[in-house]
Amino acid sequence: MANQQRTPARDASPTQARRVTAATIDALAALVCGLAAGATAGVKVVDGVVELRPQSPTVWGAALGAALGLSFLNHVLLTVTTRASLGKLLTGLQVVRTSDGGRPGFFRLIGRWLFGFYWMVVFVPIHLATDSDVEQQDVVSLHMVRRVPRS
Repeated sequence: MANQQRTPARDASPTQARRVTAATIDALAALVCGLAAGATAGVKVVDGVVELRPQSPTVWGAALGAALGLSFLNHVLLTVTTRASLGKLLTGLQVVRTSDGGRPGFFRLIGRWLFGFYWMVVFVPIHLATDSDVEQQDVVSLHMVRRVPRS
């Protein structure tokens, strides 16, 4: 154990505030993109008057599709290339493999992305209803750490 070196990335645990801020930025980006796509799909021009028809299934389908699409792009594809989603980049965080601090793999990021929806649907309401101190867990052998400047 004396010869085992500690990497800066493994020692740099982020605060809960940073994690929540990053998740909020990511969620708001997906939500705004979804709402914009839904509004665009629901616009109809009748006799020179622009109308928004929110009751149309097309609006909600476009909104949901765009929100999920941006979420996948942000949490999986951007993270594969930069090790961080938009929210994590802005808050100085990154995602690494738990085992060695290396770059996360594509399929593990998909698992992490899907687990995020499960967490949002199951644990967030329980946490809000009970005012508990439950913190989001790292899953699929991926860990969130503060970004450490490379020398």
